[in-house]
Amino acid sequence: MSTLLQLRGLQKHYPVRGGVFRHQVASVKALDGIDLDIHRGECLGLVGESGCGKTTTGKAIIRLHRPTGGKIIYHRGNGGAPVDIAGLPASALKRERIRGRLQMVFQDPTTSLNPRMLVKNIIAEPLREQSSMGSRELETRILELLSMVGLTKDHYLRYPHEFSGGQRQRIAVARAIATHPEFLVLDEPTSALDVSVQAQILNLLHTLREKLELTYLFVTHHLLVVKYISNRLAVMYLGKVVEIASTAVLFNRARHPYTHALLSGIPIPDTGRRSRRILLQGDVPSPLNPPTGCRFHTRCPFVIDRCRAEEPVLKTFSDGHRVACHRRDEMERLVRDRFGR
Repeated sequence: MSTLLQLRGLQKHYPVRGGVFRHQVASVKALDGIDLDIHRGECLGLVGESGCGKTTTGKAIIRLHRPTGGKIIYHRGNGGAPVDIAGLPASALKRERIRGRLQMVFQDPTTSLNPRMLVKNIIAEPLREQSSMGSRELETRILELLSMVGLTKDHYLRYPHEFSGGQRQRIAVARAIATHPEFLVLDEPTSALDVSVQAQILNLLHTLREKLELTYLFVTHHLLVVKYISNRLAVMYLGKVVEIASTAVLFNRARHPYTHALLSGIPIPDTGRRSRRILLQGDVPSPLNPPTGCRFHTRCPFVIDRCRAEEPVLKTFSDGHRVACHRRDEMERLVRDRFGR
């Protein structure tokens, strides 16, 4: 499977200013060295607690936020030369039509859709920006997009407040795929929806990925949702990726203690089966001043002195399975002996 995007040492630091002259006194390390490959045609799930940097990663990739450091190497389709989009100015992104090829669906469609615009204008906006269609061709394209996401011509001349939450998210998806993108960042696209509607949106996204040959980065905190739709999973903690593997491997043979803690919180629909929850002590440390060594050592139940002094590197454990933990070789035994999992 070919690679669409490569993140190498990706950083995003937000300055903290203070004093009379508002000089920078510190920085929030939202992303602090992300290495990640996203393969063409796959859905890569990105999971972790709130504040770990999941959404920032997606926004940095599509350049809603300009990275502080590192590279985002985009391998364009149709034989185009790879380009590092991390440092490109906005004019170059538009000139080379990169923005049209990398799109995003936001978490809350109520706030991501302009309440003063008709549906036809919401979907037409990226088309007018990226192409020079005539009015008739534009209308045909908009109706085609509405049909693809399960809406009809009856919805063409309505405002966002006239739709349900699920329908608004369908409109957001239609806007995102309007410019024939290769890559979509899906920022918790189902978290604001009812469970039954979540299933409909997930099925729609799965169908569109196959039909349009899309690649997804699916950002979420809902592990069962990401288990359903993702081919691979990356687990983030405090601005770092701590484990990457195929979805089946990660759910069955996780090697990082933080991943085990996340998986232990999934409800088991079997009253005859009991499993101990791995409860992490304390709060997530501040990204203003992250811990030395392994960033997870302040909450890890299996911490040793090496964890406090030396930062683990994301290393390959087996085929496609990468873990950043000093005790990865013995983690399954440690979790089983202590928590019975």
